[in-house]
Amino acid sequence: MNPICRLGAKHILRKTIPGNVVSRTFAKMVDAKLDAVPVVDIDEGIFKYVLIKVYGQEQTDGTTPSKLIVRGFNRAQWHSDIYDEVSSALLGLGLETECLGGGRIENRSDLKQIKVYGYSQGYGKADHIETRMLLLTKYPDHNITCSDEGY
Repeated sequence: MNPICRLGAKHILRKTIPGNVVSRTFAKMVDAKLDAVPVVDIDEGIFKYVLIKVYGQEQTDGTTPSKLIVRGFNRAQWHSDIYDEVSSALLGLGLETECLGGGRIENRSDLKQIKVYGYSQGYGKADHIETRMLLLTKYPDHNITCSDEGY
């Protein structure tokens, strides 16, 4: 079990190997910036959304941590408006992004209902099932449905 600092610092672990030789190894560093990015940030009403993959810093073992996020705002006229806003903010934190597609969301919090549907003409259709799973992390008590119908 490797201890990991909640602040993302590396820990030096002392390890004894055969022959009483002590070596030092580094536990995996937590990517605090990536962890701090909320999975879901959407408005209420009907609006366009994008599914984005966010990449953290490459780890010492060569892997690059990543996570999926959902963003949707009433103020955005186009899917690219949402992606440009979010990717610029995350790039400022040193995080790379990739848009995996888009669609529309109808968020009726008063009824505890969310509908995910449609597609983006510029980015293609997002994986609505994946989007639903992400939305459930923030809205576990909502009825969330998906449809390939509509624009």
